[in-house]
Amino acid sequence: MNYRALGRTGLRVSELCFGTMTFSGDGIYQAIGQTAQQEADRQVSLCLDTGINFFDTADTYSFGVAEEILGKALGARRKQVILATKVRGRVGQGPNDVGLSRGHIMDGIDNSLRRLGTDYIDLYQIHGFDRHTPWEETLRALDDLVRAGKVRYIGASNLAAWQLMKALGISEREHLARFETLQAYYSVAGRDLERELVPLMESEKVGLLVWSPLAGGFLSGKFSRDNKQPQGTRRAKFNFPPVDETRGWATLDALHAVAKEQGTSVARVSLAWLLHRSFTTSVIIGARDEQQLRDNLAAVELKLTPAQLELIDAASALPPEYPGWMVTIQDRDRLQAIPPEQRFAKT
Repeated sequence: MNYRALGRTGLRVSELCFGTMTFSGDGIYQAIGQTAQQEADRQVSLCLDTGINFFDTADTYSFGVAEEILGKALGARRKQVILATKVRGRVGQGPNDVGLSRGHIMDGIDNSLRRLGTDYIDLYQIHGFDRHTPWEETLRALDDLVRAGKVRYIGASNLAAWQLMKALGISEREHLARFETLQAYYSVAGRDLERELVPLMESEKVGLLVWSPLAGGFLSGKFSRDNKQPQGTRRAKFNFPPVDETRGWATLDALHAVAKEQGTSVARVSLAWLLHRSFTTSVIIGARDEQQLRDNLAAVELKLTPAQLELIDAASALPPEYPGWMVTIQDRDRLQAIPPEQRFAKT
């Protein structure tokens, strides 16, 4: 297992993180997984034995049961790992049982600590944007948790670039703890964050934690042009995250070709592609069973050739959009002198 820096912090985390959305499977999470305690214990032990030291959960996963299962599975080994959870989602029927208000955050941390059986969270993440609460209130509450020792670092999830940059600016201005990581959807079938978020994170040294690296099962190897709706898959019941199928099928063609060359699975190639991205900190994996987990864990050993990376990149690349294509054109002037008649040539 390789380890990478967690944003600007001094922590180093495994390049694969184990996610627990599959634990319990209550409510909307039934379609994702229904891992019970005994199986969760085996999966967590396997991850630890493989070198994973980073575990991610959330207070909304199966209404808090996922946190309870993870806490029990870690047990006395909790001090060996970097433990991350989240706050923002609805956890009750009351009008204030959701969001990023000071009240909800203060209630949320205490409930998460109790369920996880620990007295601190290594990385406490907001689960998304809350337009009803000022950033100043949210960030001040999170900073108070850091100062109280209940939280060591804070992170964000599912933010737009302008939202993340605004939060970072307020933290700097007010001398508050800042978001050290962004947990975001990213996969070879969904590269949208490359437009605005990746340049921002590289500039501000915010770590990237990837969720749904297999695009909700689309990149599991079960899907292809000849089998567009395989039965028994998660996406058959829970079609999320959305996939641009025009690019998606071309991407799968490339992935199947590379997997055949490498003698491995499409899922493993998809995860390895993410690990080849220089801005990736850790990729969050989850599994319904031990066989899936072992296949995902093996991705750290897979090295893709430059030709294979180029094939996948070409098939999955985002179409040019403004202002990106204008930035590219103008940047050429900074790199070298180009005759005027060639400056707007196709790049």
